[in-house]
Amino acid sequence: MALETLSPDWEFDRFDDGSQKIHAEVQLKNYGKFLEEYTSQLRRIEDALDDSVGDVWDFNLDPIALKLLPYEQSSLLELINTENKVLNKVITVYAALCCEIKKLKYEAETKFYNGLLFYGEGATDSSMVEGDSQIQMGRFISFLQELSCFVTRCYEVVMNVIHQLAVLYTSNKNAPKIIETSGVHFQTMYEHLGELLTVLLTLDEIVDNHATLKDHWTMYKRLLKSVHHNPSKFGIQEDKLKPFEKLLLKLEGQLLDGMIFQACIEQQFDSLNGGVAVSKNSTFAEEFAHSIRTIFANVEAKLGEPSEIDQRDKYVGICGLFVLHFQIFRTVDKKFYKSLLDIGKKVPAITLTANIIWFADNFLIQKMPAAAKLLDRRSHHAIKTQRENFLQQKAQLLTKEMQSYYVFVSSWMTKMESILSKEQRMDKFSEDLSNRCNVFIQGFLYAYSLSTIIKTTMNLYMSMQKPMTKTSVKALCRLVELLKAIEHTFYRRSMVVADSVTHITQHLQHQALNSISVAKKRVISDKKYSEQCLDVLSALVLAENTLNGPSTKQRRLIVSLALSVGTQMKTFKDEELLPLQVVMKKLDLISELKERIRTQCDCCFLYWHRAVFPIYLDDVYENAVDASRLQYMFSALRDCVPAMMHSRHLESYEVLLECYDKEIMEVLNEHLLDKLCKEIEKDLRLSVHTHLKLDDRNPYRVGMKDLAHFFSLNPIRFFNRFIDIKVYVTHYLDKTFYNLTTVALHDWATYSEMRNLASQRYGLIMTEAHLPSQTLEQGLDVLEIMRNIHVFVSRYLYNLNNQIFIERTSNNKHLNTINIRHIANSIRTHGTGIMNTTVNFTYQFLRKKFYIFSQFMYDEHIKSRLIKDIRFFREVKDQNDHKYPFERAEKFNRGIRKLGMTPDGQSYLDQFRQLISQIGNAMGYVRMIRSGGLHCCSSAIRFVPDLEDIVNFEELVKEEGLSEETQKAARQLDSVLTDLTRNSAEGTEYFKMLVDVFAPEFRSPKNMHLRNFYIIVPPLTLNFVEHSISCKEKLNKKNKGGAAFTDDGFAMVSQGEVCEGDKSGS
Repeated sequence: MALETLSPDWEFDRFDDGSQKIHAEVQLKNYGKFLEEYTSQLRRIEDALDDSVGDVWDFNLDPIALKLLPYEQSSLLELINTENKVLNKVITVYAALCCEIKKLKYEAETKFYNGLLFYGEGATDSSMVEGDSQIQMGRFISFLQELSCFVTRCYEVVMNVIHQLAVLYTSNKNAPKIIETSGVHFQTMYEHLGELLTVLLTLDEIVDNHATLKDHWTMYKRLLKSVHHNPSKFGIQEDKLKPFEKLLLKLEGQLLDGMIFQACIEQQFDSLNGGVAVSKNSTFAEEFAHSIRTIFANVEAKLGEPSEIDQRDKYVGICGLFVLHFQIFRTVDKKFYKSLLDIGKKVPAITLTANIIWFADNFLIQKMPAAAKLLDRRSHHAIKTQRENFLQQKAQLLTKEMQSYYVFVSSWMTKMESILSKEQRMDKFSEDLSNRCNVFIQGFLYAYSLSTIIKTTMNLYMSMQKPMTKTSVKALCRLVELLKAIEHTFYRRSMVVADSVTHITQHLQHQALNSISVAKKRVISDKKYSEQCLDVLSALVLAENTLNGPSTKQRRLIVSLALSVGTQMKTFKDEELLPLQVVMKKLDLISELKERIRTQCDCCFLYWHRAVFPIYLDDVYENAVDASRLQYMFSALRDCVPAMMHSRHLESYEVLLECYDKEIMEVLNEHLLDKLCKEIEKDLRLSVHTHLKLDDRNPYRVGMKDLAHFFSLNPIRFFNRFIDIKVYVTHYLDKTFYNLTTVALHDWATYSEMRNLASQRYGLIMTEAHLPSQTLEQGLDVLEIMRNIHVFVSRYLYNLNNQIFIERTSNNKHLNTINIRHIANSIRTHGTGIMNTTVNFTYQFLRKKFYIFSQFMYDEHIKSRLIKDIRFFREVKDQNDHKYPFERAEKFNRGIRKLGMTPDGQSYLDQFRQLISQIGNAMGYVRMIRSGGLHCCSSAIRFVPDLEDIVNFEELVKEEGLSEETQKAARQLDSVLTDLTRNSAEGTEYFKMLVDVFAPEFRSPKNMHLRNFYIIVPPLTLNFVEHSISCKEKLNKKNKGGAAFTDDGFAMVSQGEVCEGDKSGS
């Protein structure tokens, strides 16, 4: 198309030189490149908006959270709705009590445990001043009052549970039976009651192990006595003091004397006015004992096994129930008591919460001294010996155990990724869901086992006050990492897990419904209807209806209670009941998968064992290959933050958080970051100075650590900051190199080389040390040179072609240089006014030098020789074609040498040459000042579009009618632009000024001897050439004293003065 529009003339003259084709190819190539970039950009946008965006979640950057736990919208009354009204009431009452217990347990675990545990933390002994303890306790009283109310509520719930069970299982023949209970065992009720008793004994253990709390309480009581003696001094009304003291006594008796659990079990369970009879109820006593034994049988089978889920917690509850049973009914099953104690051989200790460890044997002996007498001392001693042996064996096997779990967890993570990455096939959907369910449960089991090993081992060491070996600490820290790795794996795959969990729960509910449906048909087919049979049918219908819905905690609880009734009368065959129980356990696990994983992987207990953190960091530093595991440890250390928020003894929980944050960061800096910085700096220095052979760098002999792994880590989130190791080290090196360069400017090249090496070896992108003005980049300042012009011209050598001054000699490794850019920088710093001042100063210096110059020329020895040479030259100039003979110049040099030499071997002519060179250096400096001025002005004016046509800003501002201040600013701008334009265009002819100033004086009759100068130029030139050759030859020698490659000061003067001499001669 383009060719058709061309003119005919062009068509005729056109020829193809191939340029159009080349141009077209370049354009096509550019277009192809653009298309590739655009395609990749579109692909990135598509990936970002695709469904896969949620496949992998970063644990450190979670702007939103995904909660899978379904919440029940219906009330218990709406859910428990069958035609059997009596059964409805029984199940509703028990379900309500179980829900109440769960709420109390949650409140204790989140609020009260943490409030008590963290009391006294956040303030070191050194920072505590007199009175701080009392202030902390004063703040804490309200918390203790809340705890007192909570404990009272727990007592009431325990009482209610016992009464409700006692009424159902009554031995009174005359009392009406609510429902037939001969084959009904509400095991769930006893498990929940055990959980509540565990809460109470945990509170006892926390208070018992809390020395600080007790000390502060004693101090606070003393303070109160002081206040009592003089209430007006403290501004307190005396009538309010008595009730407050009573409250404190009540709190102390209820909470701080270790009687929380004891007071609960010692309650008066028998109603006084002919209500519920408990202690004399033999049916209830039997049922109570039967339930404890059944729960214990289930727990004992799983304890210490790989498939253990929550059996340890249940075991604590069983011990609590056993003591309660003894307290109410005053009977002891010696065989069962021994079985309970024997568990101590398998499980020597149980962690109740954080660093609180519990020993079953101590508990049972303390709470049941009568039963303890039934066993001999040897049995008790054997349990304690077993505990010590367990710890010794654990210490030996810990590393091996860690390695095993490392393999297990790694293979599980691979399996998890593999299963979750595969697309689900509809023909194998059921099988796929079963696989996913098993993988999720396996992950939880590993997490439970790891958590148990870590907590038990660490807390046992702490409780028994035995030191841990470094190997054990490292192994335990590795296990902590594995624990967090499991949590991160679930977290990263949150989206897929969320999707799978919904399907798996539906699948499990379907299996459970099938089992219940089979049993229901069996009950319906039996034509002999009895009340018991109707209860069973109603219970199964209730279980079915409840399972048809979301798998909430309340629904699963109701199903569990309903099946307690529904499984009597052999409704289910043995081979049917066991799979149903397995399915219900799986349903419990999967429905609360995320919450359970979080609970098991919670490493809040590490706060109490943070002494291991320095050892861990040292290990990470030594084994840099595994640097990425730092992320897991910081994730574990971060777990105690939510717990700390419940502390109430400080002004704000943030004080405690800041204290913890500061402590961890100090340890991190000391044991990792600072060591890393020093090591990297040392490595860079030794690498750059290898020529000095400072130490043995052979990796085969001294070993080698690849610290670069630390710099490939993503930033680690901790509290409200990100710890970026790469940025930290880069900043340290930048700061160090910059500061050291400012101290020793001559080392800039070494540090520049170290920066490049840091970039190549460690990938550290460092900042160039753009030092501010008055530093190396600026060179020597104009003012500094002006003040010391006599020193400058003697110490620096001028290069005429490059307009650069080079230092003659230096004690440092580098020679300083001064060029036009440095001068321009100085002028920009001080302003263009400095130029004229500098030139004037230089001309005053030249006047002194010319005086010495004149004296030398006036000297009789020199003057007579020069007159003699002039006469000779006039005689032979016609024969030699006006050329001065070389031999005559050499003869002159030799003659001058005969006049005498200085101690350093210099003749008078050498000194005269140096004088001329210095004058030339001064002139070179003036020349450079002019060039620097032009350079500065042109840099300043480069933003003016057209120097020929500069608008008048003042006129424009006046036209717009702007304010007086604006007009003044515009006038100033015009003035600056005019000055810059004039300076950049013209510059000042400083040499012309020099000639104008000195020429009349040189030509005056009194300075006639200066006209002879031209004849000394040939000998001087010869002297200069010999000197230059000598200086250049020294460059190749080892001793470079006096070496130089340029000295154009002489050439600068000779050029100007010969011309002037010719003028005067003519």
